[in-house]
Amino acid sequence: MSGPRDNPFKGIGGVTPCPGGWLVLPGRLAGVTVIAEEAFVLRKFAEVLDYRPKFDFLAVNIPFGYPEYPGQQYRVCDREARGIVGWPRLVRIHPVPSRAALFAKTRQEALAIEPWLTKNDFRHFKWMKEAAMEIQPFHSRSVYSANSALSFTHMNGDVPLTTSPYHEDGQVERLDLIRTKLPGVDEVVSRVPPVGAAVVHMYESAAMLWTARRASGRAIQRLPMDPEWDDGGIRIELVR
Repeated sequence: MSGPRDNPFKGIGGVTPCPGGWLVLPGRLAGVTVIAEEAFVLRKFAEVLDYRPKFDFLAVNIPFGYPEYPGQQYRVCDREARGIVGWPRLVRIHPVPSRAALFAKTRQEALAIEPWLTKNDFRHFKWMKEAAMEIQPFHSRSVYSANSALSFTHMNGDVPLTTSPYHEDGQVERLDLIRTKLPGVDEVVSRVPPVGAAVVHMYESAAMLWTARRASGRAIQRLPMDPEWDDGGIRIELVR
């Protein structure tokens, strides 16, 4: 009788928030070869974690681990990542509120805790709250917090990208990187996005798939190198 040990593939996935919920780009890893499958949207982050067949490694384009005290705006990992990504793409690494501000009952309460919050920051709260509620310490063995700008910079040989993912030249540059680093995946992410997602989300999920592949080979770089945990035991880091 066959079992999990007989499966020659590892299941990996790249996940990014999108208007419809969470865009998932699944892949099968055989050796160093990634075979991407059709991307799909799941409404809730809990559905991503509970998806079957279970992913062996996931990279998610969302922060895990939140400061317990207000006023930091950028965690250590965020500051290091912004230094690597460089201008102007560092704007894609958003500030992270304290847990109290994230779960405040109203925007007014959140602003009283973290006065620096902007309308754009509040737009990300929906996805950040979901991840904060669902991620548990045991997930750290297989589910990693990443950032698409950080992953694309790594794919580009640590040379910062200067183009925007929302402009045509930026999309061409990112698709070229995907084609070079993940042959075959470019064909999948060039398809019409599923309902609830857009082209930019398809490319972001591919960057997460790149990082998930590195995680499967224990090749990820953790930011910061000296580990930090929040009061819930969640590692405060970004990986690439």
